[in-house]
Amino acid sequence: MARRRGRVEVRRIEDRVSRQVRFSKRRSGLFKKAFELSLLCDAEVALLVFSPAGKLYEYASASIEDTYNRYQQFSGEGRNMNDDRNKNNNKDEASSDLQLMLSEIAAWSPQSNADESDVNELEKLENLLRNALKDTRSRKMQMLEKQNSGASTSGLQSEGATSQEQGTA
Repeated sequence: MARRRGRVEVRRIEDRVSRQVRFSKRRSGLFKKAFELSLLCDAEVALLVFSPAGKLYEYASASIEDTYNRYQQFSGEGRNMNDDRNKNNNKDEASSDLQLMLSEIAAWSPQSNADESDVNELEKLENLLRNALKDTRSRKMQMLEKQNSGASTSGLQSEGATSQEQGTA
């Protein structure tokens, strides 16, 4: 029986037994590569894999807790920088974020059919739509508040100008 080498079509394996065998082989290959990476390159590697049945498999070149804490520090710094940017962002950035979300939604529509999508794709679309709707409502409220405050301010200014004109006349 000849082993097949070369490009493998990546798609879900329908047969449960074949899928479990492939998972075990791929998992051991992945752990071997993680070990080699840590040994050859002196890299700190942590790998977590959950089987389809929910069983946890893990590999860590150092303490997995230490590696995770280090990861949290890095991701926390990135998050803090994003928070600072978001605090200082202006209307143009909010508008461009909304435009980006809307373009993602528009790109998804012709490419994907809801009947052929899996749950993850549909959840991603739902979140995109929910966030775009929330941002659109927020932008609309800002514009309405600006119009209302502008109208009342201009009304006060014109009244003030009228009384000044009457006082000088």
